[in-house]
Amino acid sequence: MSLKGKHAVITGGGSGVGAAMAAAFAAQGAKVTVLGRRLEPLQEVAAPLGGFAASSDVTNRASVEAALDAARDVNGPVQVAVANAGAAPSKPFAKMSSADFSAALGVNLEGVFNLWQSALADMQGQGWGRMIAVASTAGLKGYPYVAGYCAAKHGVVGLTRALAQELAKSGITVNAICPGFIETPLLEASVRTITAKTGMSREDAVKRLSAGNPQGRLIQPQEVADTALWLASDAAGSVNGSALPLSGGEI
Repeated sequence: MSLKGKHAVITGGGSGVGAAMAAAFAAQGAKVTVLGRRLEPLQEVAAPLGGFAASSDVTNRASVEAALDAARDVNGPVQVAVANAGAAPSKPFAKMSSADFSAALGVNLEGVFNLWQSALADMQGQGWGRMIAVASTAGLKGYPYVAGYCAAKHGVVGLTRALAQELAKSGITVNAICPGFIETPLLEASVRTITAKTGMSREDAVKRLSAGNPQGRLIQPQEVADTALWLASDAAGSVNGSALPLSGGEI
């Protein structure tokens, strides 16, 4: 699954799944760019890999385009665009404000649109490209108290399927990865919320989150990274418009 010389851009690249992806892509010879809001953790990820780090807010189109321009100066045209940035704040639907809902759509859906559209011309110019989104099982089913997140991730799956059809003959594939609960800093925040609101132990909170997985475990960042690596490779050239669940059989 060599990606030697390919320029891969990964949003949300400063920790968790994004950092695992950056390492996996670099190990296969890709030129890696990691984007995120905080520059310091991005640099900590990129430096050992010989990669490039740039601060960017995925909800701001101009910010994304500026970061990609800087990345092109270092690594050339973008060939792989991995939309990994996301956030999943929890709140009952009745207590959500329109600002809460818009924020969920902004980072989880509009962020995908901004990255993919900003990288599209590069891929079309080369007749080859890979657009990959880290969606969620929340893009395939519903979960309580994260209505905005579920709506956004369903939107990501719909965007993936529509764009895959539109670009099918261009040499560009478009796919989404839909993991269940992943053992990352984002999940740790959810665990803290559960323990604070319910008084249960951390161990019980983790069991509660992993209960929906028939394998009874959390998904590991490396599993998501390996799936993205496969989707970016020529081995997955005919995989297009897919929403691949990584859920131990939950979906």
